[in-house]
Amino acid sequence: MDSPLTLEALEQKLKLRFKEGFLSLKDLPLPDTFKDMQKATVRIVDAIKNYEKITIIGDYDVDGVTSTTIMKLFFEEIGYPVEWIIPNRFTDGYGLSVNIIPKIKGTDLAITVDNGISAIHAAQLCKEEGIELIITDHHLLSFQIPEAYAIINQKQEACEFPYEDVCGAQIAWYLAASLKNALNVKVNMVEYLELVSIAIIADMMPLQHINRAMVQAGIKALSQSSRPAIKAFLEYHQKEYLNSDDIGFFLAPLLNSAGRMDDASHAVEFLTSTNIYDARVRLAKLVELNTLRKTTEQTLTHQALLQVDTKDDVIIVVGQEWHEGVVGIVASRIAQICQKPSIVLSENENGVLKGSGRSFGECDLFGIVDSCREHLEKFGGHQAAIGLTLHKEKLEWFKSKIQKKYRSKGYSQKIFDPQITGALYFSQIDFKLTALIKKYEPYGYGNPMPKFISYDVEILQIQTMGKKGEHMRLLLKQENVVLQAVWFKSRGDVKIGQQVQLFYTLSENYFQGKISLQLIIDKII
Repeated sequence: MDSPLTLEALEQKLKLRFKEGFLSLKDLPLPDTFKDMQKATVRIVDAIKNYEKITIIGDYDVDGVTSTTIMKLFFEEIGYPVEWIIPNRFTDGYGLSVNIIPKIKGTDLAITVDNGISAIHAAQLCKEEGIELIITDHHLLSFQIPEAYAIINQKQEACEFPYEDVCGAQIAWYLAASLKNALNVKVNMVEYLELVSIAIIADMMPLQHINRAMVQAGIKALSQSSRPAIKAFLEYHQKEYLNSDDIGFFLAPLLNSAGRMDDASHAVEFLTSTNIYDARVRLAKLVELNTLRKTTEQTLTHQALLQVDTKDDVIIVVGQEWHEGVVGIVASRIAQICQKPSIVLSENENGVLKGSGRSFGECDLFGIVDSCREHLEKFGGHQAAIGLTLHKEKLEWFKSKIQKKYRSKGYSQKIFDPQITGALYFSQIDFKLTALIKKYEPYGYGNPMPKFISYDVEILQIQTMGKKGEHMRLLLKQENVVLQAVWFKSRGDVKIGQQVQLFYTLSENYFQGKISLQLIIDKII
């Protein structure tokens, strides 16, 4: 067995994730550290004084939905009417697009949230229509940026905001905070952190620096929230409070399902519900859409797996009229199952292939596909996730080029889980250990939950759990120590008496007033 991890060594590893230590809300940079924040604030204040028509333009993912909701609620709170629109994924495309310009005619001032930094053509059309434009976005800038009155984006070179990895909802929150100060109105900005925390987790921002502080404050506010939507969600899941896992695994997918399966406006209307009765009805609609999303995703994953060529280094599959809203999730599932980067494409009736890719291991999928950019109709994303469009006649060439490019990079085929923090004996697992782990919450992207490995573990008991017996409860023994374990969506064939190697995280299980330690199994070998 590897040398067992001590408490001191674990704390040292966790500390290294927080170079500035633990920050709090008092450490948040001022709004004016954003380039153009003051300029945008003055322009919006003038628009309010002159009764101009303001339109908020959002995006259909969780970050875009929460950003739109923050702006909508803020303007309602200060008593100024604004219009808002979230483009439909299927009919309008992404963000500030050419397709939505006719829908915002008559607007004096348009404010984008979580989008706009790549909207060159649409920005020009705004200018032609006499619509002044303020862009707030957090995505990467390309060599050309749109023409706008003000652009608030932390990735601009001249921007002094010290943190690059923030999401659209954080920038929307900062804009609202700046407006609050300029207008000298009483608005509790901490309450809006409820929405910001959802976006930070859903958009996979690293849970470090100010992101950790904002999520901690947001989760605390969520658990005491007076918002009907949050009350309805807690009621539906029979919970008294929320944690980062509840947001990442339940609330975020629910909000995302609106834009994936129908229209993201359903999610905004749910979050802005004014009473519990409306919130319950709107929640039921989202639950229905999320159930449809899960079913569609399972069906397409099954169909996609039938096409997989295991000899390929990068899996590329194509389906006729596959649902565009879930191809990204299906690509992620295929990548995990095949343990290879995966691209899933949907072919429409015109022979156009549109889809998403997800990386695996150390592969820079963006860099590999970028080598084919001149033959792609559309392409964007980052190292781990991409979106692309190409014509059917280019498919075989694309497949061949991608495989060659991958092989030329010399990526290691060895699959190593970077989240393994260290090895443990069962005798080391106690409440001191879980107390130390809790100290570094919330966990998520950039601050993963510590994962451990234990060797020579005997399986004493196996029980199935769940409506369809899809989970397992195990009793495990190492030397003279026996521990309970849960294996959700168990993927392995294990037997009583077997000696195994475990990969797991730790949790405290609260049941009938008693607390016990349990292992949450990730993998058994």
